[in-house]
Formats: sequence, structure tokens, C-alpha cells
Amino acid sequence: MRNLLSEKTVSLKPSGIRKFFDIVSEMDDAISLGVGEPDFDTPWHIRDEGIYSLEKGRTFYTSNAGLKELKEEISLYTKRKQGVTYDPANEVLVTVGGSEAIDIGLRAVVNPGDEVLIPQPSFVSYEPCAIMAGAVPVIIELKAENEFRLTAQELEEAITDKTKILVLPFPNNPTGAIMERSDLEAIAEVIRKHDILVMSDEIYAELTYKEKHISIIEIEGMRERTILINGFSKAYAMTGWRLGYACGPKEIIEQMLKLHQFAIMCAPTTSQYAAVEALRNGDEDVAEMRTAYNQRRRYLMHAFREMGLECFEPFGAFYVFPCIKEFGMTSEEFANRFLAEEKVAVVPGTAFGDCGEGYLRISYAYSLDNLKLAIGKLAHFVEKLRKERQE
Repeated sequence: MRNLLSEKTVSLKPSGIRKFFDIVSEMDDAISLGVGEPDFDTPWHIRDEGIYSLEKGRTFYTSNAGLKELKEEISLYTKRKQGVTYDPANEVLVTVGGSEAIDIGLRAVVNPGDEVLIPQPSFVSYEPCAIMAGAVPVIIELKAENEFRLTAQELEEAITDKTKILVLPFPNNPTGAIMERSDLEAIAEVIRKHDILVMSDEIYAELTYKEKHISIIEIEGMRERTILINGFSKAYAMTGWRLGYACGPKEIIEQMLKLHQFAIMCAPTTSQYAAVEALRNGDEDVAEMRTAYNQRRRYLMHAFREMGLECFEPFGAFYVFPCIKEFGMTSEEFANRFLAEEKVAVVPGTAFGDCGEGYLRISYAYSLDNLKLAIGKLAHFVEKLRKERQE
């Protein structure tokens, strides 16, 4: 029989995040710090709106691009947060999570052989989505000494005459790194100089702890060359509702909409009605969750200092990225032993790119009680490894 499978698909590596999630799901009494899913329930007033939409029989398809009311609220949100307005009719597309927006956004703009610049460590979907779009991923390795921020020099050195688009993954998963205005202004200068596009994934924009999140669309000349990706999963604890959106130039959103029409039809109707309520009345909920995450973040940083584990201080998302190079083990070896011996699951840094070697991603989207229990086990494990190396 002929080969039944696509060589391009077969060549893709499975998600390193899901691998450890699947393992821990089959272990009794294991603690998982591996999945980036808020431990909060979706706020009641948002759930109520979803329930109400079902009670009213709103189970029909919406417009392919999304509910008019939701697109209007998204435009109002970007104006309120970034001072940038998008035309709800032509420049906003509601998607099935931010992940769909990343996929169709890349497919809408790249041609075979175009290069997509991807700073790593970063979210696992960028590279495979670029490959499936027929593009060539070009990895820019972010450095701990730069707080895992992308520098203008690193960007300049990676650009060729085949470069089409830069993925800008900040606040960053897995490192928790952020970009400040000065960083973005320097990046924007390079982008304008070389006339390339940007895909700015800002799904963690509401979860910053140092200062207000700054989007690259706020920088002069960048709105018209940026696909802005955001969604509801992280800020509003709506992971299972599967809802995101993209904003950008009309000519790009129009092509993304075609792909969305053929593959998806429209995002879930119930989720869209709930999202309208989230944007209109969810600011206090977000602030409350952000305060809790910040408390957990500060606890982890203190705990790492106490156990002498190197970790730069993250100011975004809900992840820390401690360095475990001192133990002479690969990230995967460390994570596997930690899971087997202490029954705590973390994600090897290599799940987010080869340059994640020597690091672990630990999510603090978990209760403080669970974090304290898990970090106590980590301290015990670290002490044991240090004694082993001394013997």
C-alpha cells in the first residue's frame, strides 16, 4: 500500500507540554505544575451570560467573523488598553482560541519558502504552524542575560531577503519575560527598515506585574503591519470556552477570514456571548486574579532564592523558568526524575525550543497550597541532587 501519511505532518514533533500532562494524569497523588491553565473558575457573571444564551436558544451559527457585538467590544477594548481602534466590520476576526488565529494568520501571509522569525523559548505552536504554512522557521535564541527579551541586534542579524514576518511572543510563555516600550521602539525601527510584518501574540497581556503591558501596535507605524493576537483563556479563566481573536489590516483579516470560513465556520456561539460580558464587566475579575498570580510569583522567587536555584525574575504571564544547569542533567532527565521520585510534574525547557535546554517551566496558575507542597518537594529534590554531585 502507498504511504498513507503526509511527510510534513509526520515530521512534526508532538507537544512536549502534553507529553508530561498525559503522564501525570495517569499517576496517583501527582502534582502537576506543567499546564498553563488558570485554577480559577470562569467568573460567575460570565458563565451566567453563557447559560442565558443557551436558555434563549442562541445555538445558531454566528457570522463567520464573529458576533457584531463582540467585535465591537474587542475594538473598544484595544482602544481602552492600547489607544488603538480597529474597524469591527473589517479588521477584527473572532477565532477558536488564539491558537487558530496564529495558524491562519501565518497561512494568510506567507508563501512557500518565506522565512518566519520565531524567538525561542516560546509557545510550542509557532514553529509547526510556520512549517504547515510552507514557510521556513528561523529561530532567534533569546538569552537569560537579556531577561529573555528580543533585542534589536538579534532581530537585525536574523533578517534576510526572504524574511516575511516576525512572531513577537510577549509576555512570554514559558519564560514570563516582557518587552518594555524602549525594547519595542528599537524592534519597530528594524521592522520598518526591512518592511516586514509582525504577529504579536499578546494572550498574556493582562497578566503583567511590573507595569502596564505595552503592545507594539502602540508604536508609530506598527498598527498597519501587525497581526494582533489575543483571547479570553488566560485573563478571564476561559480556557475551555475556546475563544480568541485577531486584529489587523483589512487585507490580511480578509484572507484569514477565508481560511476560518472553510475550516471552522465560526467560533462557538455560547462562548461569544460570554466573551461580550467578559469585556464589558470583567476588569475587576482580571485584577483579582492578577493579584493572586503576583502573590504566587513572588512566593516562587523567594523560594528559589532560599534553595539557591538560579531564576531570573519574570514580570508577565504565570510561569517561571528556573535554571538547572548546575546539576549536569538535561532538562528532560531532570523533569523525569523529579516526576518519578517526588511525583511533581514540570515541563522541560526544551519543549519550547532547543535553547530551553538547562531550564524548566513551572506554572503558577495553581493554588498557593499546591505550589507550597510542590516547591517543598523541589527543595528536597535539589538538595538530594547536590549531595549526589558532592559524593
